[in-house]
Amino acid sequence: HEVYGDTSATERHRHRYEVNPEYIDDLEAAGLRFSGESGRRMEVLELPGHPYFLGTQFHPEFRSRPTRASPPFVGLLDAALGLQSGGADRDAEEVEL
Repeated sequence: HEVYGDTSATERHRHRYEVNPEYIDDLEAAGLRFSGESGRRMEVLELPGHPYFLGTQFHPEFRSRPTRASPPFVGLLDAALGLQSGGADRDAEEVEL
């Protein structure tokens, strides 16, 4: 994923669940993209066209520090700030409360 600025990343894992390999083709046909794998498991899932849809099998919080957040968290904040500064307004609808 582009948030790492590289083609590989090292993250901590604690696997209890994983994507069933039998469904990978179906999930990709439905629009999801597996953008990271460890050789045995799908590790990163994205939804192209979404401002920030990133699912990880690993735990980015394990390597985050108060002064150095893990790239997936920085990416989430960057996407939210981008939407806040005008990106969300173009799709906003008025609703009656």
